[in-house]
This record gives sequence, C-alpha cells and structure tokens, in this order.
Amino acid sequence: MKILLTNDDGIDSDGIRKLAKALRCRGHKVYVIAPDVNRSGISHAVSLLNGPVKLSACGEDTWTCTGYPADCVIVGLLGALGEKPDLVLSGINKGANIGTDIIYSGTAAAARQGGISGIPAVALSLAGINDYSTSVLKEYYWDMASSWSADHLEELMAFWERNSFVNVNIPNNPKGPEGIARARPAIKKYNDAITLLDAPDGNRWCFIKAGEESAESGTDNDWNTVSRNLVSVSLLHCYAVVYEGKKD
Repeated sequence: MKILLTNDDGIDSDGIRKLAKALRCRGHKVYVIAPDVNRSGISHAVSLLNGPVKLSACGEDTWTCTGYPADCVIVGLLGALGEKPDLVLSGINKGANIGTDIIYSGTAAAARQGGISGIPAVALSLAGINDYSTSVLKEYYWDMASSWSADHLEELMAFWERNSFVNVNIPNNPKGPEGIARARPAIKKYNDAITLLDAPDGNRWCFIKAGEESAESGTDNDWNTVSRNLVSVSLLHCYAVVYEGKKD
C-alpha cells in the first residue's frame, strides 16, 4: 500500500519515526511529509496566501515542510509525491485527541484534509490516562502503539467512508489495548484559568493555566472507551453539518 504519513508534532517526533519504520517493515511504501517544527494545536490552518511552502529531503521518501499539517497533505496529494497514495495517516500524536480536542488538533486536521480530497484518512493518537489531568505523563509506549497501528491498518481503514476521516486513540498501555470499540467523541470540559498582568507599557499579558479535564458520562464515548483500555475509533464528517429539527 502507498501511504502518505504526516503529523503535527513535527518531523523529529518519536510517533512518526517509529510508525514509518513499522509500516515499511510490513512492506508498505511510505512517504513522509511532516512539519519542520512542532505544529500542535494549529487545527486546520493552511498557508494559502502566505507564499509557497518548502519541502526539504531528510531521508528515504521523507521531507520536512515549512507549512502546517494540512499543507503537508495538500502538497502530497497535488503531486509532490509523483504518485497518488492509497491512504493518508496522521500521527502518532503525543497525547490524546479525544472529543473536543479534535477541533484544535493539527493531527485530526491532516486526516480531515485527506478525507476532503477523497482519500481514506486516519488520525492516530497515543492517549494516556494522565493526558486527562494536569499531571505529566512520564512515558509514552511508542513501540507498542506503532506496532499495533501497523498490524491493524486494514481494520482501521474499514471504518472509513467518503467525506469522512477516522479518529483513533490508542491507550498508552505497555501491554497493548484489549480491543477496539467504535465511540462517539466526548464533550470535554477543560476548566482552564487565566491570570492577567497589566504591564507598565500598557500591554496586558494573559497567562492561561490548564485545568483538570473532565468529560460527560457515558460508556459509548471515546473518553470512557480509552479509560477501559480499548482503542476508540470515531468516524467524523469532514464538513460541518447542521440538521434542523422540527420547529414547535
């Protein structure tokens, strides 16, 4: 299979390096185009009127890109690779992309761009229980996550439908997950706080501190699915759709 692999953590992240190796070891043709710096939280930003993006070769079928995650997919699908991939993979992201996270995620945006372009697309994230709080997660089990993703690629692709992308969260368990479950994105509460500082020069500095994250209850959402050591798989529309209900 021909795969375009990207991410938002940047070309030097463990998640993309180990996933590329695992996929190539299983015989896939892998093209890597990833941001030259960390672009986490950039959502679906694109360069557009800001000028061209530059690709720089840095390994076997591997390039850095001066643009954003969505740019990496755009240039890859428009001809930078010389052939059309069968699949767009984004990740593996360092940390969860669960529920409301998907709005902000550059990892999800890259997969969304693949879906917009009519290519099967999957976003992969490594989600530890400590991602849900202000505590620091000390270790990510990249070898487990990359091997699991490469071994279950066909199964994940089977969830894909046209005009959609698949969002996947892998529990950060060294023994691996206990299974896969289709899950809806949870509605999350971030509980952030802000501290304001009025500087002598008249500028106001805003310091945002992350709070304890929480989510709605329900065993069918991605938050609770991951907490039960199951891989959460969510099929998401590429386009915002509002269905009007019956008016009273």
